[in-house]
Amino acid sequence: MNRIDLANLIFEKINTHKEALKLQFSKTQSGIGYFFVDDLLPSAIALEISKIFPEPGQMVLKKSIRENKYIAAQMNLYHPLLEEIIYAFQDNRIVEVIGEICSVKNPIPDDNLYAGGISLMGKNQFLNPHLDNSHDKDRNLWRVLNLLYYVTPDWEENYGGNLELWPDGLAHEQITIHSKFNRLAIMETHNNSLHSVSPVVFEGYRRCISNYYFAHSPLLDSDKFHVTSFRGRPENKISDIILRTDTFLRMCLRKVFKKGIKENPHVYKKDN
Repeated sequence: MNRIDLANLIFEKINTHKEALKLQFSKTQSGIGYFFVDDLLPSAIALEISKIFPEPGQMVLKKSIRENKYIAAQMNLYHPLLEEIIYAFQDNRIVEVIGEICSVKNPIPDDNLYAGGISLMGKNQFLNPHLDNSHDKDRNLWRVLNLLYYVTPDWEENYGGNLELWPDGLAHEQITIHSKFNRLAIMETHNNSLHSVSPVVFEGYRRCISNYYFAHSPLLDSDKFHVTSFRGRPENKISDIILRTDTFLRMCLRKVFKKGIKENPHVYKKDN
């Protein structure tokens, strides 16, 4: 299937349930607005997407105190269907209806896949609580929505690898969104949208397809530029101190080097 075929199916699913999704989103918008859609695609298609995921050794390992996961954005290295499903989420109809559900005016999909693409997380891998970088790669647009499509069959919630939202901060209990097979989860990204991925405790890989939408204006009037800002989990006080210091130092560098010291390699570099 190509991206148009996939987009037709995704749009039909989301648009059919649009009013219920608006209600779901509005109930959470006072903290970190989010909604999710189950059974996004016919199961056979979602299974095929899962089967063609690359092996960990074919992806980039990001491993530090901040995170531990496999990522990829150079989509022409992999099965064409992976690129088609990623860009299906950038179809104008889907961008428009998701913007309507989330009350975002004129959202803009990211053709460069800056921090988007695909990811794998296996046993003991994690993503610590963090705020996403506030802008796109050129620092012209504000990051406003995060789209996560999960495609691992039979992935149980107790396996870990679930999306966690911390609308009231790390001193309060998080909201857990199960990374259930064939589920699309969408969340706001702003200065208060602290989120994480719980450590995987299962001998298997959680597969995810991600996109970001941007806009000319931030979601909150109080939003300010920030780098990706990590924290330690509530039980890891020392990690939290280290990570907050790390964020402070990287923010200081950005005051001198607007786009960073070096280009972020997590983009899709296309052959012109």
